[in-house]
Amino acid sequence: MYILSDSIGETGEMLVKAAASQFDAGHIDMRRVPYLISTRQVEEALLEAHEAHAIVVYTLVRPDLTAFLEEKAHDLGLTTVDVMGPMVKAINQVAHTKPKNQPGLLRKIDEEYFNKIEALEFAVKFDDGKEPRGLLRADIVITGVSRTSKTPLCIYLAHQGLKAANMPLVPEVPPPQELFQVSPRKVVGLTIKPALLFEIRKERLKAMGLAQTADYANYERILEELEYADRIMRRIGCPVIDVTNKATEETAAKVLEFYRKGKGEDR
Repeated sequence: MYILSDSIGETGEMLVKAAASQFDAGHIDMRRVPYLISTRQVEEALLEAHEAHAIVVYTLVRPDLTAFLEEKAHDLGLTTVDVMGPMVKAINQVAHTKPKNQPGLLRKIDEEYFNKIEALEFAVKFDDGKEPRGLLRADIVITGVSRTSKTPLCIYLAHQGLKAANMPLVPEVPPPQELFQVSPRKVVGLTIKPALLFEIRKERLKAMGLAQTADYANYERILEELEYADRIMRRIGCPVIDVTNKATEETAAKVLEFYRKGKGEDR
């Protein structure tokens, strides 16, 4: 079996294996010929298949290469199987939408999916200051006081494929040195109006069944935390976003703006 493709040929190989499993034919030799981009390459592959008396399975999406292959295979008397063509034509007829005819799109989609999964796992692993060494591996580091939506923001950024870690700032706990070793272009600080944070923390304590007289929801304590966080952020030299009354999506859009700008400056 010769598997010809303008991508890696994985789809064609899976089909061959599935079909071959229906026969007691013993071992079937398969040879992938991937990344075909010219008629010359297609012709060379077909000549090899002809010499080997092979069946040709192909997953070409470029119409010019497909037409050439079919004509040349017919001249050589080769048995061929078009894996992609019939399905693409069927979708085109029903959806009335032209195909992109771009090789490797499925693999690209798969890669994007697995990148998101990896980023989500990263956000969970390095949430709330866990394992500070992870800060150095992050695409973006979010820092700020408690209840400024650092975790939801990191999860949202993970869905965009970014590895985001977050580090809470607490006056009694010095930040790890890793926070100052990260490029300021990769760090974004979050701040919030004291009055809103006061209300958020009171509701948090209420939901947890705890007394609302705790320092966590003490207004003076909140002012102290925000001032401390502001000093740390100025020391880092990172941009700061006021998340007061902002949706996570709105904050994320601003973070992504900083991230892309930082990447551009690094070039």
